[in-house]
Amino acid sequence: MSKTIGILTSGGDCPGLNAAIRGVCRAGQEAHDMRFLGFRDGFRGLVMDRTMELEPRMMSGILTLGGTILGTSRDKPHRMPMGGDVLDMTDAAVETFRKHHLDALVCIGGGGTLKNAVRLKKAGLPVVTMPKTIDNDVAGTDVTFGFDTALGIATEAIDRLHSTAMSHSRVIVVEIMGHRAGWLALGAGLAGGADVILVPEIPYDLDRVADALMDRKRRGKHFSILAVAEGAMSQAQAKEVRRIEEDKAEAGSKKGKKEAVLKLQAFYEQHVNHTLELTRALERKTGLESRLTILGHLQRGGTPSAADRLLATRLGTACAALLDEGISGVMVAARGEGVAAVPLEEVAGRTRVVPLDHPWVTAARQLGTCLGD
Repeated sequence: MSKTIGILTSGGDCPGLNAAIRGVCRAGQEAHDMRFLGFRDGFRGLVMDRTMELEPRMMSGILTLGGTILGTSRDKPHRMPMGGDVLDMTDAAVETFRKHHLDALVCIGGGGTLKNAVRLKKAGLPVVTMPKTIDNDVAGTDVTFGFDTALGIATEAIDRLHSTAMSHSRVIVVEIMGHRAGWLALGAGLAGGADVILVPEIPYDLDRVADALMDRKRRGKHFSILAVAEGAMSQAQAKEVRRIEEDKAEAGSKKGKKEAVLKLQAFYEQHVNHTLELTRALERKTGLESRLTILGHLQRGGTPSAADRLLATRLGTACAALLDEGISGVMVAARGEGVAAVPLEEVAGRTRVVPLDHPWVTAARQLGTCLGD
């Protein structure tokens, strides 16, 4: 009997989402006689029953498209803004699933999507996820699709900034995406030949960074490039975050935990401008003319790379095979040249950060790249 599968994309957009949709749908339609129903705008579409039939003809031409034909949002079913209130809409999501007689729901997204998927699983829905994000920070998979494309974009930006930095004898700080994990900044910094790389996993000492820039000047190198993850922080800031997190863990009441959560939120809201403050601080300390470039959403747009198309297609076809076997409650993870079905509970709420002994970190140190510590 033919199965009907729901599919949605959630969280931030990234290159490869359409390739993943195509991989699941084409494999499901061609090899397993499945029907696919898409939900627009992520979990909000599931809650509000915004659907579109994903017919075979719709898969033509989307492999190379950036973004997602389904649209996306960061809405959470259990805490969704509705008419001025924030409501638990989990029951509405379940009702939509049952209304369309779906056999399973495919959720394509990153860390937030995983946590939402676990909640829907607990509500009784058979859910399968696929890992996407340019940050490459989803636990349980070797790599996420979207990362390779963003890495190429960030590296090209650094390449282009070298010429203007050299021409004007400037220090140029390049802010690269990555709130909790520094994969993108580290990889682009290495590939682009950045002189300083700052990532969240290695809190920096401002004086050490300034000394590295002055040392380059003394050696006759009149420009410098800094690749800085948006989540990078100074050693003092990292200490403050650890203290707040410890207070949260030790809090004996809901009120205490909530106060700690609000303090963390306030910290990260203030931290948004840290690369601008870092650029100004370095200019004051070194006397070197410094400029900031924020790549922002440029890293998330455009045509996916060949590597991301291959990865998204590989995960998508594997997802269709799992659905055909009736397997759910898992994330389809990349493992070497193959895939693995990882239980959602094993990866939800976890972040894949850069290990301090990772070969990329070792390579950077051996090149003499300043990591701020």
